[in-house]
Amino acid sequence: MRHSVLSSLVVSAALLGCAGIALARAPKPAAPVAPEPAPAPALPTPAEEARAFALAADDELRAVGIEAAQAAWDYQTDITDAHEAVLSAKSDASMAVATRLVQEAAKYKDVPGLDADTARLLHLIRVSPTIPAPVDAARRAELAQIVTELDGMYGKGEYCRPGETTCRDLGQLEQVLADAPKARSAKKAWDDQVDAYYGWRTISPPMRDMYTRFVTLGNEGARDIGFADMSELWRSGYDMTPAEFDGEVERLWQEVKPLYDQLHCYARAELSDHYGKKRVPTTGPIPAHVLGNMWSQSWEALYPLLAPYPAEPSLDVTAAMQAKGWEPQRLVKTAEGFFTSLGLDPLPQTFYERSMFVQPTDREVVCHASAWDVSTRGDLRIKMCIKVDEDSLLTLHHELGHNYYYQAYRTLPYLYQSGANDGFHEGIGDTLALSVTPAYLKELGILDTVSESPEANLNKQMSVALAKIAFLPFGRMMDKWRWQVFSGEIPPERYNEAWWALVKEYQGLVPLEDRGEQFFDPGAKYHIPANTPYMRYFLAAVLQFQFHEALCKASGHTGPLYTCSIHGSKEAGARLQEMLAMGASKPWPDALEAITGSRTMDARPIVEYFQPLMGWLAEENKGRTCGW
Repeated sequence: MRHSVLSSLVVSAALLGCAGIALARAPKPAAPVAPEPAPAPALPTPAEEARAFALAADDELRAVGIEAAQAAWDYQTDITDAHEAVLSAKSDASMAVATRLVQEAAKYKDVPGLDADTARLLHLIRVSPTIPAPVDAARRAELAQIVTELDGMYGKGEYCRPGETTCRDLGQLEQVLADAPKARSAKKAWDDQVDAYYGWRTISPPMRDMYTRFVTLGNEGARDIGFADMSELWRSGYDMTPAEFDGEVERLWQEVKPLYDQLHCYARAELSDHYGKKRVPTTGPIPAHVLGNMWSQSWEALYPLLAPYPAEPSLDVTAAMQAKGWEPQRLVKTAEGFFTSLGLDPLPQTFYERSMFVQPTDREVVCHASAWDVSTRGDLRIKMCIKVDEDSLLTLHHELGHNYYYQAYRTLPYLYQSGANDGFHEGIGDTLALSVTPAYLKELGILDTVSESPEANLNKQMSVALAKIAFLPFGRMMDKWRWQVFSGEIPPERYNEAWWALVKEYQGLVPLEDRGEQFFDPGAKYHIPANTPYMRYFLAAVLQFQFHEALCKASGHTGPLYTCSIHGSKEAGARLQEMLAMGASKPWPDALEAITGSRTMDARPIVEYFQPLMGWLAEENKGRTCGW
């Protein structure tokens, strides 16, 4: 073994010697040439920088949005101090991110060469906040705390009659108003309504100073991101200038106002007969508390008093469902079944596992119905205190309309996960609810018989009008009040006076007595303390009839629009799905064109839908002094 190692060493030395000789005799190599320096990487163009920013911002907004949504869900389904603290912190963080990104997005506003997708993302970043937060961290945290507390004050609101230990929540007080038109004693019903209507408004005076501070801080935040105030910001999200949007809203209102004027005139005359002329005069405004709804925005409860032909078979869907033993989850399944009949996918099983369908008995919650996608990727839920009645059935169609919109655009960027404008999102479920015709209700087994007589059709039209037409002026005036508050046109010392002035101007209603500035009656409506824009509902009230007309044509329906139900039409479902899948990726006229073929919002279909009823009302109102 040693010999072998030695032999190896010798061979190695010899090889090294030979190598040394060879190197000594080789020519001297040329000096190495330095390689050419690699060209510096090209700097991104301003347009490329803008694109990268927009995509990164989308990811960041999604992350904070999911956290805030989960905290909001936890709080609204279990109102506790701990959940309030978490929500306030998450809201603060979310507002901080949104404020920073809006400011950064402004740098790319006028960059040349932007592709259309990037330009739209940047626009949506800029107009997305409904609660623009101040740059100052302390004031931003204060704003987040106020927003959370206002929401909780509404959710926990109860009316405690003086001298009584038992308090009533909103649902119980609303039931008083809804039951009044059917009460045997008109005098007792009147007194009960006064008590419930104004009793609920005792929850909102403590909100007044907080709301005033909210407006101050929100306007500061709006200025920090380049808007004059929150009014200008809110009106900038409709793919047109705020002034152009104002004109569009007023145009639509003037087109539908004649429908409301006729309904108001007829309802006032019938209410005057029922309660007496001293309580409800035959001219002028109507007392606000007698319309069967806490905000007089929906008059369905008046149907027993206003049905054109009371002798016709009953359209009392509520009584029919209750008599047949319907339960809340059956109402949910029925609403889902409408969407799946159009060819849309079923809701995920998690929807039924995670939703809140009924009011819990062990905790305080916000019962106001709402739809959610907490994850932005299909974690669909609703939060609602369902009752077995017609209103809940229709509300479920509305809320599931949101859920199916969420489901259709869940793969899009976060900033596109919205309606083409907010009226689209609110209008989808209501569009399908227009297909809940008597014939459809019979098919479901709710109604045993339905009549196709002209009298029965007028009754159905009245039932729908008490929901849809009665709502129009309320939908118009809500944000008009808020826009004027945000702009300073309505100062804090005139909040209540201005509110009731708009209620009178648009709805033709008045309170029983002066509601001075010690009250804050706007705060008795959820969307004010919750800071939810309301113009979306007015737009939806018009758009749903335009959508309905288009989908009825796609389904092959012939005949009057009010008789159409698209239930079971895959053709209508495909047309609907095409628009839903667009989300907010295109300006709303593009989405409107996809479903209707038109690029203009149009009130003609709603006027056409109610043409039989309007003709009947005009005859009934002959000789009456309409208007107020």
